Amino acid sequence: MPTRTARPRAAARTAAAAALVLVAGMAPALHPARAATAPTPAPAPDAALQRRLEQLVATPGGPPGAIVVLHRTGTRTAAGTGPRAAGAAARTGTRDGGGAGRGGRTEVYRAGTADLRTGRPPRIHDHMRIASVAKAFSGAVALRLVDEGRLRLDDTIGRVLPALPAAWHPVTLRQLLAHTSGLPDFSASPEFLAIITEDPRHRFDSRRLLDFVADQGLRFAPGSRYAYSNSDNIAVALMAEAVTGRRYETLLEQLVYRPLGLRDTHLPQGHRLPEPYLHGYAVDPPAPPEDVSEAIGASGSWASGGIVSTPADLGAFIRAHASGALLSDATRRAQRTFVPGGASQPPGPGANDAGLAIFRYTTRCGVVYGHTGNTPGYTQLAAATPDGTRSLTFSATSQIPLDAALLARTRALQEDFVCALLRD
Repeated sequence: MPTRTARPRAAARTAAAAALVLVAGMAPALHPARAATAPTPAPAPDAALQRRLEQLVATPGGPPGAIVVLHRTGTRTAAGTGPRAAGAAARTGTRDGGGAGRGGRTEVYRAGTADLRTGRPPRIHDHMRIASVAKAFSGAVALRLVDEGRLRLDDTIGRVLPALPAAWHPVTLRQLLAHTSGLPDFSASPEFLAIITEDPRHRFDSRRLLDFVADQGLRFAPGSRYAYSNSDNIAVALMAEAVTGRRYETLLEQLVYRPLGLRDTHLPQGHRLPEPYLHGYAVDPPAPPEDVSEAIGASGSWASGGIVSTPADLGAFIRAHASGALLSDATRRAQRTFVPGGASQPPGPGANDAGLAIFRYTTRCGVVYGHTGNTPGYTQLAAATPDGTRSLTFSATSQIPLDAALLARTRALQEDFVCALLRD
């Protein structure tokens, strides 16, 4: 359990960081027992990569723990083909195989510890905050509603959410998903910052988060440029609720979790995490790391960053999302219309381009699609090949982007893991 008063300097830093890169917590939940006959993931086969991950954790200011999961299904198709087969593979996997399809292989690299108190290693079924990777989930919900005819990519805020400021009415769903909307970022609002700094566990009305910037106009003409904004995905979730009459949490369950067999993924409101979980830390040498796993509530991030998942579930999700497994061909093509140079936050490996709730990472070894995220205590990358047959999740237990040099080192290591993933 974190102590919010033990080290005021670290607690203040945690609250300020949370206001800019949102997080969430979750109430404890019961989970089905793991199948006794499920296969055990293969050990890390690449000794050089394993050493480099250990070196990242051992670096002064580095994360106390990290886990990287590479998964390959039995068959790889040409890039951009076979999305529905890839989605089926994501859904029919074994629990301890990280969502592996039959004939697939899962490799697990881990370094450091999941909990400094006990020293136990990170595991693929440990819960964790996925931060802005949650934006890929809100995009998945919206794109499925597009396929159902409930939404159109050119639907505007004015048509679907007329109660929002008139200045925002021309913004389309497509622009929200691509971060070209121009909406002001509610998480940078002085009022929001003051509240979350004073009380990191403050219970916000998640559906009123845009009120913090409702008195502001657009930052630029919609569609004219790229600018990452947490407000975009709040608006996406509100549009999904408006056209269905269902809560966003219910839509996640019906349209994403259940079809993909994600049993350890949730969108909470509070600050608690379910056991077992990867403990996240604020790292500021020479002070010892401070456990901030449950320091901040989820209601202030909601659809922009509040989801809690596991490396196993996240791998299954990103294989389906990157391949467009749950989408029609037309919607998948729209999803893959990229804004050159649009970077996720933090930037992912290689060159970054922004699609609809997905990013293209062009590395020296090839292309993967995915999303990154960071929040106090956690740094995330989830990526997969365009056909969804290979995936990578990279989870570290500190907010690495607060240190530019450490982030550069991490991105280089992530690119090396992508190269390992793509090797035949």
